[in-house]
Amino acid sequence: MKPAPPVPVSAIILAGGLARRFKGEDKGLIELARRPLAAWVAERLRAHVAEVLLNANRNLAGYAALGYPVVADHLPGNLGPLSGLLAAARTAQQEWLLTVPCDAPFLPLDLAIHLHAQALANDVPMVRAADETGIHYAVMLMHRSLLTDLDLYVQGGGRQVRAWQERHPVETVEFSGDPYAFLNVNTPDDLRTAERLARRYQR
Repeated sequence: MKPAPPVPVSAIILAGGLARRFKGEDKGLIELARRPLAAWVAERLRAHVAEVLLNANRNLAGYAALGYPVVADHLPGNLGPLSGLLAAARTAQQEWLLTVPCDAPFLPLDLAIHLHAQALANDVPMVRAADETGIHYAVMLMHRSLLTDLDLYVQGGGRQVRAWQERHPVETVEFSGDPYAFLNVNTPDDLRTAERLARRYQR
């Protein structure tokens, strides 16, 4: 079967966090099966979207070595994932923006395709992913028409992804069949779990 063409989406891998549970180590560059976590995420996305960008605030050369444009926050103070989205949106070329965390190495290969199809079919400006464990608020697809409101929200002190999403029409897309698709490598224990699983996801 011929693979589906890429959807007109800019995928933004959010790697600007402080990774306190990894003692401040830059999480996106932590290696899983000898490849940085951010590289795993990019690999899951790149064949299915128009472009991939990285949002990072340190070790920029390390991220640039992965082969994708790197954009740092333009707002000071490590304001979180929404600030990273705002920064990357300045560079992104597409009307639809997909955010994913840098520590989710086993994302569904059809993530962008299904989110984009749902947004178009139901004429909504934002959709987010879920599975049997719940909603993954940081895995969202939004239309860039929402950026003005997002900027006002962040500049006004807003930080919570879920709270901002629920200011707008938003739908949730269920992904089933893989209990590890949205595994977040938040702790060293999570990394050990991912190491045990990595071979089945290598392409």
